[in-house]
Amino acid sequence: MKFPIPVKAVVIDLDGTLLDTAPDIAEAAQRMLRDLGMAPVGLEKIQSFIGNGIANLVRRALTGDMQGRPDEALFARALPLFEKHYEEVLSRETRPYPGVVDGLNALRDAGFPLVCVTNKAERFTLPLLAAMGMKACFDLILSGDSLPRKKPDPLPLRYAAIYYEAEPKDLLLVGDSLNDSQAARAAGCAVALLPYGYNGGKDVREQDCDAVIDSLPEVLELIRKA
Repeated sequence: MKFPIPVKAVVIDLDGTLLDTAPDIAEAAQRMLRDLGMAPVGLEKIQSFIGNGIANLVRRALTGDMQGRPDEALFARALPLFEKHYEEVLSRETRPYPGVVDGLNALRDAGFPLVCVTNKAERFTLPLLAAMGMKACFDLILSGDSLPRKKPDPLPLRYAAIYYEAEPKDLLLVGDSLNDSQAARAAGCAVALLPYGYNGGKDVREQDCDAVIDSLPEVLELIRKA
């Protein structure tokens, strides 16, 4: 792809792209496991489980496996425990990654509409963005339960395109994981990946993406207004 590309909006992932949420997610998972009388799971392991929504994260934490399927009765007990504890610690240790605040401000100042698309449930997404002072940066926020399907399904990107009376090719998605690259390819939009996030141990440089950037301000080098 030849940059800069014309775009009508920039779509940005949350966990692992805008915010380092792993410490608080891990703390909620540890409290859940403790309540259930189960052994703790390390931060690095929990971090590798992030990206496909809270239900999948809880399943993985209970089994210690990315594809784990715990006993349904155990899962039914565990999920509300995690949700309760995550609400308690939601923004305690979470912080923006370096360059994120400057990048958001620069994109807004340049006149690019911003969309946040995340697999995190809305009950956590909106208060977290508000706590970080970022909620007002976005014209549209699509959480994991805002639509019938979430990333890697292309539906959130297609919805964002319709919102701006555009086509998916008029969007750039900025993310950190295979979920993002797969969603972008399925929707037909460009995707740039950041290497510092929650990529499940898969190097973003080996993924099907259009660019790898080191920080959010570099997005401006990739785009121009359509």
